[in-house]
Amino acid sequence: MNNIVSPSILSCDFLNIENEIKAFENAENLWIHLDVMDGHFVPNLTFGIPIIKQLSQMTSLPLDAHLMVTNPEFHMDQMKDFGLKNITFHYEAVENCLGLVQKFRKFYDSIGISIKPKTEINKIDDELLKALDLVLVMSVEPGFGGQSFIPSSIDKIKELVERRTKLNTNFSIQVDGGVSDQNSRILRDAGASNLVAGSYIFKASQADYLLMANSIR
Repeated sequence: MNNIVSPSILSCDFLNIENEIKAFENAENLWIHLDVMDGHFVPNLTFGIPIIKQLSQMTSLPLDAHLMVTNPEFHMDQMKDFGLKNITFHYEAVENCLGLVQKFRKFYDSIGISIKPKTEINKIDDELLKALDLVLVMSVEPGFGGQSFIPSSIDKIKELVERRTKLNTNFSIQVDGGVSDQNSRILRDAGASNLVAGSYIFKASQADYLLMANSIR
């Protein structure tokens, strides 16, 4: 699997968002990560469907939507024609995760599930794992940027790699929260192929965004 970096625009300058995203134009193996928060599933409130539609028309970079919402089915239905690269919903927000994946399989090339730090990997059964394209391990509590990395996330990555091998399936492993050049190599070595980073990338000057992104490959 390619080593993908997914800059989270939660940390970018929203009043200058088009130029912020253009800083990554023509980059390879790079997704733009969209943290969708509803103020209910998580305390914070970010942006919703109309903004994502505009972003999909603004850039040709792959868009990766992470739904931290109580009603992911509604969002997945509303955004099914936006051409998103991947859409991820939370295991904890849905009663029938497999049914939701199957319902929207024809509309999305890639569908993922995210788990909070306190949710164990063994909660995801084999049938669901085999149906997924991506599993997102939250290495901070979802809802706010700039938090410190939770080290136990590394064990979850390793457990997912073992399950993936045992099931002979090929979902990718994404990590989100506190990712930087201080832990990226450990995460890659553990088996993560897709790293989300927000404040680490966007704390730099715009001219250095891509340099920061490449430093965690």
